[in-house]
Amino acid sequence: MNDNSRLYLGSTAFVAGILLTLGFKDLLYPALAQLLRESQSQDAESRRRREADALVARAGPPAIVDGIEGCIGNTPLFRIKSLSDETGCEILGKAEFLNGAGQSSKDRVALSMIQIAEEHGILNPHSGDTVYEGTSGSTGISLATLARAKGYLAHICMPSDQAIEKSDLLLKLGAIVDRVPPAPIVEKENFVNRARALAQAHTSASSSGSDQVRGRGFFADQFENESNWCAHYNGSGPEIYAQCDGKLDAFVAGAGTGGTISGVALYLKPKIPNLSVVLADPQGSGLYNRVRYGVMFDLKEREGTRRRRQVDTIVEGIGINRVTANFEVGKELVDDAVRVTDAQAMAMARWLVEKDGMFLGSSSAVNCFAAVKTAMKLGPGHRIVTVLSDSGSRHLSRFWAKAGDVGGATDTKLEDVLNVKNE
Repeated sequence: MNDNSRLYLGSTAFVAGILLTLGFKDLLYPALAQLLRESQSQDAESRRRREADALVARAGPPAIVDGIEGCIGNTPLFRIKSLSDETGCEILGKAEFLNGAGQSSKDRVALSMIQIAEEHGILNPHSGDTVYEGTSGSTGISLATLARAKGYLAHICMPSDQAIEKSDLLLKLGAIVDRVPPAPIVEKENFVNRARALAQAHTSASSSGSDQVRGRGFFADQFENESNWCAHYNGSGPEIYAQCDGKLDAFVAGAGTGGTISGVALYLKPKIPNLSVVLADPQGSGLYNRVRYGVMFDLKEREGTRRRRQVDTIVEGIGINRVTANFEVGKELVDDAVRVTDAQAMAMARWLVEKDGMFLGSSSAVNCFAAVKTAMKLGPGHRIVTVLSDSGSRHLSRFWAKAGDVGGATDTKLEDVLNVKNE
């Protein structure tokens, strides 16, 4: 402890001792009582700032890290200028597309699932162990990247209606890829169920002494594996708190597995009790109604009917018609929900290119649209954080093919984005 700290603590204790001795501090010594309250407040603020400083690792040039997994996390939080200027709120984007392995928020989840499996002896590097996962793409890309970095193979199952560049990238990363027809979760050929079955078959074949199969099959299970929300509780949440210096009014995020919104909410809510946590949900997903009305259903699907496709939207990575374990753990902390149509998501994606030079994926566009709606509901002067999950470069053949080119000199109005209708 330095001399200044000793002097500060000594003077505070001295004042407190006087007041306790005299007893009637509020009546006889209001000035001294006020001094004590201010000293205590300053001490608490000082502690809070020290805690925040300890969480921030971007004060100077990044340190040398060990492997590509060391490039995950500690992503920038930046002001989205056009949306902030238009709404009068400070709308901040957490740049998860700058994670250094698979370039998405799923890097955190993939690393967490692998590390915890290693800690429990489920995965052993260079043993022939293979990571299996059912994913719309981004988690698979992160897993395939980290699997190679850490001595595993990857086998990814994904719906065949997802952007082709995702499966192309997975193949380049050395993963085995199964593109399967979209099917509800209750059906055996659903992409998640297929990944689980393949992992079990791998382990069984290896255990039986097959010469063709080595190692074990590990089903990552991002939807139900609670390593998912823990990655955001331990990473994204503390980073946002530190970057905002503990001052924010709303957190807005979509939910596919539910890990991001639950993990961040579980970290931030106890520290910022008045924080509003808002779900950004695409059309066709049932989570909007689950949050708003307590019942899981969509306009095209009554509760309990599961024969239709998973979600009727071109948005990839968020939106679902069941409550996963990762969403369940934080669902009571979600205060509100905003439904975003495909047309609104595409219009917002084009706006962000036109006004800010930000080329983002479909789920990021949904998040930004919901952040604007939240800002308008709260009114000017508030601070809102949302998640920029991945780049638009892995959404070219589907979402951006329909969104179209931004074009040259344009002057889109935000009200046009907010009021656009589906064709």
